[in-house]
Amino acid sequence: MTLPETTARLERGLRGELSALAVLGHTTRVLLDAVPADIWCGVVLDPSTLLDTGGQHESGFPESSMRRLFEIEHVEQDDVDNLRALARRPGKVSLLSRSTHGRLDDSKYYREILQPLGLTDELRILLRDGRRTWGLLVLCRDAHTRPFSAEDLAVAEALSVPACAALRRSLLLSGVDSGPLPDAPGWVVLDGDLGVRSMSPTAHHWIEQLQERHAPGRGEAAPYLLRALAVQARGEPAGAGAHVRAPTSAGRWISLRAWPVEQGGEPTTVVSVGPTDPADLTALVLDVYGLAPRARQIAQHLLLGRSTSEIALHLGVSAYTVQDHLKQIFDKVGVRSRRELVAELFFRHYLPQLADPPLSTDGRLLSGESQPGPA
Repeated sequence: MTLPETTARLERGLRGELSALAVLGHTTRVLLDAVPADIWCGVVLDPSTLLDTGGQHESGFPESSMRRLFEIEHVEQDDVDNLRALARRPGKVSLLSRSTHGRLDDSKYYREILQPLGLTDELRILLRDGRRTWGLLVLCRDAHTRPFSAEDLAVAEALSVPACAALRRSLLLSGVDSGPLPDAPGWVVLDGDLGVRSMSPTAHHWIEQLQERHAPGRGEAAPYLLRALAVQARGEPAGAGAHVRAPTSAGRWISLRAWPVEQGGEPTTVVSVGPTDPADLTALVLDVYGLAPRARQIAQHLLLGRSTSEIALHLGVSAYTVQDHLKQIFDKVGVRSRRELVAELFFRHYLPQLADPPLSTDGRLLSGESQPGPA
């Protein structure tokens, strides 16, 4: 199959409203048909922290490798193809053998993660749009599989574009609630080996909704998201902790905050799990639409009901500048007026700004109620 045919196949499968896991699943199926791999995984990332917030891990790294992998990736952050280093580079794909100029042993990630598993190279594919990185695909090969080629990298880079667009779309909120949901955060305590020591029922409710899949039979280990967050928190200055937002399978957003503590001389980590703060969520959803910082500011003022002159006065710009930005915002979101924009953001994507019935606590319509349309 040619590259245009492969790209067209991917785009056909990514049409419509898909979950993040569905986007990763279809993308990897198409990608692996063109670029086979012996171990692979797809990860959803929080663009502000680059922490894992879910993903497809059934064919990924074994459980025994994950703690050290998280330490190298999220705490030490000094290996040649570290995720944060890749996010600062202009390209979307990176091959470890190329990044090390053929000296794979120079990479501790290779020495400590890949080599013990018999893997000889790793291809990383960023699902990025401008400065924002929304996901990561990882493909590894062993000595029995041919090395990655320049053609493989070209296919991966081409497919990353529609995959990123679909992943961003999937992170726009959708769906309705079937009833009230908990508003308070729950808590999880992880032991020194990142296993779950205790978990509140509310935290269990939220964690069950994470978009993360693993191979069956791995017991009751904490999700990768919690473990990655705990590892990062342990590497932060005292009291700083770590924070990430994650989408759920039901279309909501939850926030997770982790702090390392000492209990009886043993290092432990406490993780708070609960609904995302409305202001954080508003900014994230506007980011998904690809709005520039100034346009995002104006959109947020508009959502607060401010007029053009009020926005101009608040931002210290002319009314004509505000109008120009509004036109760009309408084009990006696909609406024609302020009212349509508000309807799109509040009632299509259910931002958590309204708390009165018939809305649920995160601002989404309860099932059985009529959904307002644009005025």
